[in-house]
Amino acid sequence: MPRLTPWSLIGLMLLPGAALAASVFYAPPPPEEDSPTFSGEAELGYTHLSGNTDSQTLIGKSRLTWLTGRLTHTLRGEVRNVARDGETSAEQYLLSGRERYDFDGPHYLFGFARWEKDRFSGYDQQVTTIGGYGRDVIDTDRHRLSLEGGPGFRHDRVEGEENDSLGVAYSALDYQWTLSDYSNVRQELSVEATDENTTSRSVSSLTARLNSRLSLRLSHEIKHNSNPPEIADARTDHTSNVTLLYTW
Repeated sequence: MPRLTPWSLIGLMLLPGAALAASVFYAPPPPEEDSPTFSGEAELGYTHLSGNTDSQTLIGKSRLTWLTGRLTHTLRGEVRNVARDGETSAEQYLLSGRERYDFDGPHYLFGFARWEKDRFSGYDQQVTTIGGYGRDVIDTDRHRLSLEGGPGFRHDRVEGEENDSLGVAYSALDYQWTLSDYSNVRQELSVEATDENTTSRSVSSLTARLNSRLSLRLSHEIKHNSNPPEIADARTDHTSNVTLLYTW
């Protein structure tokens, strides 16, 4: 198994028995009329290669959602750990809380706070808070598109440098195409712009349901920082995943 630090355990505490899950990364969908008061998703992937290549990868994500009136509360956790030949090459942790208030019609207000730690990004840690307005532009049986945006604030703790506090301009979209009762394609994008740099994120996924609780997910994630700290390994991270998804 990859090396698990105490931060790993914090992320895995949100997982059922061990392991975000099918969905949203920034723009959670509006609750249906028959939506349960409490629900959750958990996603877990693990690979181990030995022989000519010694590699281990652990990916765990989870999301908990509960409803109180017009408010949707979401708690998200994520952990990733990649080791090659006994050396850690990727180590990322994320915790996020989000609130959504739905008005009559397609409009909503949102706010979220996110803590991130990426060992090889050049940042010791980052804390971001953002609030704003969202709209469900398309909401049909087959297609759903949400757009949102607003201002925010980010606090960067950079290794070997002074901490930095920045204003953020944020925008995002979340599109889902339901192919059948058992499968869907999803594209999520977000941009967070500051005076120092712009961080963009993309998640493309295909989810196929195996039974009422379990699904298989193929996904590709891209994170790009236009101007990372000098000690960062790269400006762009790519992650391709094959994971099992459990929903309750």
